[in-house]
Amino acid sequence: MNIMRAKEIAESPIMANVTYDGTPIYIQHVNEGSKTARVYSLENPDNELEVSLNSLMEHF
Repeated sequence: MNIMRAKEIAESPIMANVTYDGTPIYIQHVNEGSKTARVYSLENPDNELEVSLNSLMEHF
């Protein structure tokens, strides 16, 4: 996923259908410098992860 799209999703009040490793996630914050995002699984919101933007997939 590119940086601009990830930032749009993170800042939008509308939930986008994004997955990390097949798991639906919510993007909390995008770090442009490291090209990563802080995310959490919708199934387990207490488990935050810092993941590469390349590993995120948006489903339409």
